[in-house]
This record gives sequence, C-alpha cells and structure tokens, in this order.
Amino acid sequence: MPESPTDKAAYAESQTRLPLNGITVLDLTLARAGPTAVRHFADWGANVIRIEPPAGEGEDVAGRRHGFDFQNLHRNKRAITLNLKTPEGHAAFMRLAAKADVILENMRANVKHRLKVSYDDVKAVNPRIVYGSISGFGQDGPYGARAGVDQIAQGMGGLMSITGEPGRGPMRVGIPVDDLTAGNLLAMGCLMALLDRERTGVGRWVTTSLLEAQIFMLDFQASRWLMEKEVAGQAGNDHPTGIPTGVFPTADGHINIAASSSRVFTRFCEAIGRKDWLAKEEWKTQVGRSKDRKAINAAISEITATKPSNHWIELFEANGIPCGPIYTIDQVFADPQVKHLHMATKMTSPYVGETEVVASALNISGFSKAIRTYTPDAGEHNAEVLKSVGYTDEDLADMRKKGVI
Repeated sequence: MPESPTDKAAYAESQTRLPLNGITVLDLTLARAGPTAVRHFADWGANVIRIEPPAGEGEDVAGRRHGFDFQNLHRNKRAITLNLKTPEGHAAFMRLAAKADVILENMRANVKHRLKVSYDDVKAVNPRIVYGSISGFGQDGPYGARAGVDQIAQGMGGLMSITGEPGRGPMRVGIPVDDLTAGNLLAMGCLMALLDRERTGVGRWVTTSLLEAQIFMLDFQASRWLMEKEVAGQAGNDHPTGIPTGVFPTADGHINIAASSSRVFTRFCEAIGRKDWLAKEEWKTQVGRSKDRKAINAAISEITATKPSNHWIELFEANGIPCGPIYTIDQVFADPQVKHLHMATKMTSPYVGETEVVASALNISGFSKAIRTYTPDAGEHNAEVLKSVGYTDEDLADMRKKGVI
C-alpha cells in the first residue's frame, strides 16, 4: 500500500482555506445515501475519517473500491479500519467520538444501538456531537426496522407511479435520486445543527429517511393530492400540468421545449410562424392547452421535425423561449458550459492514476472546490488517526494481531 502523499502538517494545510475547516466528521456510512451526505463535508474542508470494518468483517468493497463509483464518493477523506464488534474497536471509536463534531451513518435503524454507537451512546461522552442518520423508512414506527434502498423508496414514495409513459407501467428514475436527495438533506440538517450548537453548546440528532426524502421530492405532485385530491399519473416527457413542455422531434434528433406560460407560448407561436394558434379558443390558457395536449404536441412536432435541432435551439433562444438539446452523458461533459463550470474535476491517485470525478455543484466565492486528496485505501490512515487520540505503535500492533484494525 503506498504511503499517503501528505503528512499531518500538509494535510492540515490543505484544510485551512475551506469553510468547514476545523470540523471533524466520523463517517460510518455505506452504499450511497450516507456517503452523499459525507461528501459535502469532505469536499468543503472537514476532517473526515471514514471508518470501515477490517477485511471480512463487513460489506465487501474490495472488488469495486478502485472503480468509478467508490472513487467518486469517497475523495477528500482519511480512512481507517475498526471492528466495532470488539471491545477494543468500540473503545477506539468512542475515543474518536469524544473529539468529533459530527458522526454520520446510514445503517439499519437498530444496528447502531446493537453496536452501542448510537446518538445516546456518543452523547454520553460528547454532549456537543451532531449525529446524522439516514434510514430506509424512519428510526421507528411500523417500518422502522426494515432495510430500504433507493428503488424501493421510489416505489413506496410515489415516484415510479408518475414516471414514464402512460399505460407502460411503473418506471424508476435513471439515477438513485432518492439516495442522493436524502444525503443532501442530511448534510444540510447537520450543518443547521452545527449552527445551533454555536448558540447553545448542545449537539443534536438529525434524521431523515429515503421515504421522507422521496415524499418531500414529490413537491407539487404531493400538494396537488393533499390540497386538490388529484392523483397524478404518468405523463411521459410532458410536464404534468404545463403544456407545451416536453420532448419534440427534429430532423436530426429531439429537443426539449418549455413554452407553457401564456407569454412564452405567444412568443413561441410567433417564432414558428403560427400566430393563428393564438386565436384557437382551446389553446388560450394553460388549462386549455393541457386538456388538448395530444393535439398541440402533434401540431408542434409536425413543424419541429422539418429542421435540425440547432436551428430550433438558435431560433428559440433568440426569442426567449426555454429550450435545449437532449444529451447523452458523454455529450454533457463535452458541452462548453459544462466545461466552463468545471463539473469534471481532476484527481490523482496512486491506485487509479490520473482521473476525473464529479465536482461539487456548490460554488463559494473565495474558495476552491478542487479535489485535495485521493480516495484512500482501506485502513490507509490507521496509524495517523489512532495515534492522534493516544494510541502507540505497540497498541496498534496488538490491535492488528487481534483483528481490531
């Protein structure tokens, strides 16, 4: 295993110009939702210590550790191994927890209690701790003990019932949108708790779940039911309530057009030379256009199919009509605006060489969001981290012998 390229002083220096400098985070997360939350802390300067079980004691990530997914999720961290099921491993964790600011985990709700690393356990030694948890369905209640994954929550949270084309059956979204949103929400909640701690001196337990995050994401579709008792169905590529907004064919592919407001629809009709549509009584309002969506979409498609995508995009942009191409992922990263935003960011690793990972989507003036340290190997920082809380070389040797680290 290569030596870490930075010693303690260099590591500390790399943290000094970022907003979360001085915040220590213990990362007990697995899979995606939890690591998504941790990544915000890691990218913006927190001292993140990822704690994983020794080989053979937990989730097997060896085969995919150097793959695109793990590398993208776990940059800017240090990594140690610790068997929390052993008395020595638990004691080491509690020693680290006593000095930490934040602990993040997404185990099944009961696992942290069984391991004695729950909020109440940690609060006993560190009342200032901010402890963040993501579960599948909540920390208690009828489904509290259930395991949850993104697609299950997409189904139970209603998303799959409104995704896809009408009559084609339920459809999952093409990314783990629920995992990602739950992680983003947890990071925001923990930052709020850290701000509150500045005023009160007291830590908090911050929780969310995949189910809560998914229902939150239903947004207007949820309030549509709660307030109007309308159950949304699948609308395919059409906006559920604002027409015309959707995908339209061109001579060389497809584009997105969003012209649902009366003002934009007027400009749209004028731009494509169909002012006569503005006189159609049934198309004068959003409600009317939505009721007649098949006819209006067909009429638009007949026109857009006659010329290539770039023609329409240039025309609509010139007339203030929202539109855009429909990219494959390689085309996304070739787009000049995406390049300008530096959403692909470089990372140099002794394990995977020169590569790129996805940058933070946040920009904060005066701070760089470049990757500071590569995704570490399992246990790469065992000695560095554990010595910082008082363990000696002899202690570490004994812990290795016992399978604690």
